[in-house]
Amino acid sequence: MKFDGRKAMRVKMDHRQPVNLMGSDGTWCRSCVLLDVSQTGAKIEVEGTLDVLQAKEFFLLLSSTGLAYRRCELVWIDGTMAGVHFVNADSKKKLANAKAAAVQSK
Repeated sequence: MKFDGRKAMRVKMDHRQPVNLMGSDGTWCRSCVLLDVSQTGAKIEVEGTLDVLQAKEFFLLLSSTGLAYRRCELVWIDGTMAGVHFVNADSKKKLANAKAAAVQSK
């Protein structure tokens, strides 16, 4: 289902799906619950302090073994809820191109 003007379809979880966040350097880990997910991002409810989410990038571990994961960056925080964007090579390239175009247009 699309909502809030999003580009990608979101799937809401019917049950509390436990997942973990981990720093890209492996120095911290937080338990959280996956509330909804799409191809481009997710909405999560974080347990504990949200201070660590200010890191540039981190991992969303989708399996207990850590074999299924997504590299993420924080989009928003509201109380214990947070929105994350999945980072991949294409999205980094598009961001770099958009920044370069903005600088050239000035």
